Amino acid sequence: MEKHKSNKPLIRFPEFKDSWEHKQLSELLYESKKRNENLKFGKDKVLSVSGEYGIVNQIQHLGRSYAGVSVHQYHVVDIGDIVYTKSPLKENPYGIIRLNKSKAGIVSTLYAVYKPNKQTAYAPFLGYYFSLDANTNRYLRPLVKKGAKNDMKVNNEYVLNDKIYVPTLSEQKRIASFFDVLDKKIEELKCKKLLLDDYKKGVVQKIFSRKLRFKDDKGKYFPKWETKKLGEIATFFSGGTPDTGKKSYYNGKIPFIKSGEINSKKTEQFITEEGLKNSSAKMVKKGDLLYALYGATSGESGISKISGAINQAVLCIRSIHNKHFLLAYFQLNKTHITGRFLQGGQGNLSADIVKALVIDIPSKEEQNKIAAFLNILDCKIDSTIIQIQQTEQFRKGLLQKMFC
Repeated sequence: MEKHKSNKPLIRFPEFKDSWEHKQLSELLYESKKRNENLKFGKDKVLSVSGEYGIVNQIQHLGRSYAGVSVHQYHVVDIGDIVYTKSPLKENPYGIIRLNKSKAGIVSTLYAVYKPNKQTAYAPFLGYYFSLDANTNRYLRPLVKKGAKNDMKVNNEYVLNDKIYVPTLSEQKRIASFFDVLDKKIEELKCKKLLLDDYKKGVVQKIFSRKLRFKDDKGKYFPKWETKKLGEIATFFSGGTPDTGKKSYYNGKIPFIKSGEINSKKTEQFITEEGLKNSSAKMVKKGDLLYALYGATSGESGISKISGAINQAVLCIRSIHNKHFLLAYFQLNKTHITGRFLQGGQGNLSADIVKALVIDIPSKEEQNKIAAFLNILDCKIDSTIIQIQQTEQFRKGLLQKMFC
């Protein structure tokens, strides 16, 4: 059993004063022996435990069921049950423990399922407690070492043999209800972002199909759009990679922007002036329009948030036309472009492919109006993203301070 510094959390609700008790988990949980013998749940109800998403439907989360031939001996997992998976993850080398918040289902016999002792434990409180990697790892580490010699075959009942600090049942419920409110707020913000994303997508589709037109300051429609190839209205260049065998080319001060980093403020690698001069790497400016030619993010586009050097997988596009309008074009047509050129036998996009793309383009004045309107939507989306990040960070900080 690992020692803990205090039997009182750093932050708690003022109405609670008592010290938390050091209780064995077997006083709070007991193993569920409930099996799917009557086949109430089919293979479409098999659940998995995810470190990030908690307990999820296997088909919905992974795209298919990995159930065996028969599921009649699978464990039944009711809402409010606690599930322990003995599969190690990078952040959880001894496995993960999660609360089932959504729907009842079944898990394979490789999982352990527990029910709360309603006289001593409130399941959502334990769910929040073990949602912290530090708590899960601290609790499981001595059990895995003692009970299984690091082979992860820990007996289901033995998992309950160590202790954690817990408050009274009423304080458990108060803490859990507080985090329920926070989680609901985060979920609402995420839904708001999805709605804004969908709204923007719909607006962009209407703009490029000319179902939505903008007018000049006199209330008149702008001139008809012209059809052009991108190669006619912009200049293009991509970069290269300095020799990775030359240490003097790397760990410099120049951000080295790869295809997966075109929308990032930071880069994983930096190169030196020497590396830049002795390679095909090219410098781009903050505000340049960048396009990912290949890699996992092929077809992605963005306005560079930093100045730096690009490699051969990144295309820089410069034009006298509004870059935000061009960005909207690339974002709208990403699926079409990648579907046509990447699934048609070609492994990568290229500058020649991009140059040959056909675009309907309005006057510069209308481009600017469109870009300004879309910028308002982007600001709302960015503001919502910041709210999500801040609320999640606030939640994380409280989780760390409201549990012993």
